[in-house]
Amino acid sequence: MRGARNMEDYGLFLALLGSALLVGFVSVVFSLVWVFSYREGLGWDGGFAEFNWHPVLIVTGFVFIQGIAIIVYRLPWTWKCSKLLMKFIHAGLNTIAMILAIVSMVAVFDYHNARSIPNMYSLHSWIGLTAVIFYSVQLFLGFAIFLLPFAPVPLRAALMPIHVYSGLLIFVTVIAAALMGITEKLLFALNSTVYSTSPPEAIFVNCLGLLIVIFGALILWMASRPHWKRPPEENAKVQQPNGGAPEGMEAESTMTDCSNADKSDVGFNSEAARKRNFKLDEAGQRSTM
Repeated sequence: MRGARNMEDYGLFLALLGSALLVGFVSVVFSLVWVFSYREGLGWDGGFAEFNWHPVLIVTGFVFIQGIAIIVYRLPWTWKCSKLLMKFIHAGLNTIAMILAIVSMVAVFDYHNARSIPNMYSLHSWIGLTAVIFYSVQLFLGFAIFLLPFAPVPLRAALMPIHVYSGLLIFVTVIAAALMGITEKLLFALNSTVYSTSPPEAIFVNCLGLLIVIFGALILWMASRPHWKRPPEENAKVQQPNGGAPEGMEAESTMTDCSNADKSDVGFNSEAARKRNFKLDEAGQRSTM
């Protein structure tokens, strides 16, 4: 497996990655400044402060952490880590994002119910809940098919393009819902007359929206460049039938220390086995759950 500095356009990747991390972090800070400086802060009492958890957790988990989970396989210094370890990291980040999204939804419903406000009447709520539902399905199928060792290789290979596409589609949908949500919140909090005069809060939150769009664009660009994809593992072991697995089936590595990732250098037994392992490696490494 080639080293990090052998990655094509390595400097450009680092620049984009650094920009994405900076923009994403600033977006989270902006969401906190918004609720503490212009709104009522954070709380859990059925009031405005409880509702404010919704934008903060959505920006933090559903946008920022999900974006990092999408590109975690493309970080070149992780290429010497085992594929199984990276699967757990990818799944763990997505799980954290899912938990934060669910808590943010609970905050909204609790706030609405406490004040007898109707639920699920706006386009923002429809798209947002749809994104949460599909994200939950994506996460469950990702665990069941790509993380657990029970799904057959042909099934993984067949579903991987769908998994990748749906992951990116959900990410874009989340960003769209977030932009609609912050606009809707401003219209409700300031009313359209005040909003149209561009008060400081409106300008600040509009900047937050631009940061979210920039972050999404950077993540999508890095995730869509084929030459930044994690390369196939060259040390995949092919077990024979007497070793407990059919010929051509890759044994998943269970190591968790990246420093030991390239100690094994076992070659393939045949050209056919090499092709089958390459196909499995593609099915296991390009996950954007």
